[in-house]
Amino acid sequence: MWAENMKNTVETLNIEKTNDSNLNFNKIITDSLGVFFKDALRVAFTNPAQTIFFARTLRWQRKAAQIRANWSKQGLQVPPVLIFSVTSACNLHCEGCYNHYLRGNRHGEISDERLRKAVAEAKELGISFVVLAGGEPLMRPDVLDIPKEYPEIMFLMFTNGLLVNDKVLENMTKERNIVPLVSLEGYEAKTDARRGTGVYDALLKTIGKLKEKKVFWGASLTLTRTNFNEVTDDEFVKKLVEAGCKLFMLVEYTPVREGTEDWVLTEEQKSKVVPVKNSLRVKFPALFIALPWDEDEIGGCLSAGRGFIHISAEGAVEPCPFIPYSDVNLNDVTLKEALQSKLLRTIRENHGQLKEANGCALWEKRNWVKSIANQSDTSLTRFASNTTSECPKIEKP
Repeated sequence: MWAENMKNTVETLNIEKTNDSNLNFNKIITDSLGVFFKDALRVAFTNPAQTIFFARTLRWQRKAAQIRANWSKQGLQVPPVLIFSVTSACNLHCEGCYNHYLRGNRHGEISDERLRKAVAEAKELGISFVVLAGGEPLMRPDVLDIPKEYPEIMFLMFTNGLLVNDKVLENMTKERNIVPLVSLEGYEAKTDARRGTGVYDALLKTIGKLKEKKVFWGASLTLTRTNFNEVTDDEFVKKLVEAGCKLFMLVEYTPVREGTEDWVLTEEQKSKVVPVKNSLRVKFPALFIALPWDEDEIGGCLSAGRGFIHISAEGAVEPCPFIPYSDVNLNDVTLKEALQSKLLRTIRENHGQLKEANGCALWEKRNWVKSIANQSDTSLTRFASNTTSECPKIEKP
């Protein structure tokens, strides 16, 4: 009896220790999000309507943080960010695209009803950001009807920008919680080389429309060895800021496809990212986020629910967009139940093993993640075997 009581006491203490650790980390995340929204208020100051919106959003984020903290006390780790790849379809075929290489064009995408329900569940759990990804999210245009139902949540949308038509612009103008992140590789030569002939010129037109409509928009810039100097150059950033860009997302390239290892930043370039980001923040009225470097500042890899989770177009709940392995699917369980998955929990419990190397820390440990997922009785999302072909040629508009 004594031994059993001692065992129960130790288990209780371990749970309390874990909860204390989660609460401390959640505070770091919450404080970081607070800084983000305060910076957003500063950046949006010239647009009164946008400033009012961010002020209201900041109040909701405080409430959301409290909801997450309450769940944490109960042993449930709720991330502030939900990345949802709402479709695998895309109107481009970009060189080095991780989604195309890892997943390809699949069928059986999650239904509109389940997608909407997932966002409703996210709100109830205290999730602050829903990141719309793909494929190209605008291949599923009805997805932009969801943000108006949840004005408290910020919807960041990664887009190649080519499907931003008048209806999409109208949605973005009315629903200020939609923040499009337009993907660029640099100027015309580098953007078209990776994305297709004519894409850069088309993007300039899209960017012009976003500025005209006073949409709070950002640029997603994948950092590679060849474009690093170009996309971090003051003049390049200045041109985008003058075009209305308010948010710069600098993301290190992860070599998911064999043969692209020479795209990865050199050690010298990696060492420059944080100083360059800090310098740009001082020089320009915009937000600058650098991944994975910003993750390092708050304790390392945020995958598997520490800071975010990823949901595939088919509903598979995954630790990271770069790791298409899962032991649970939203078509079978609630989001709350999915967050308790063995795969996510095991990765979080072994966080100390994750060290950012070539882009995504989990990518370096993908075989380990696969072995954990394989231990589950449920179906498993596997790596796609398809390869990436050349970008299609697009006629200049």
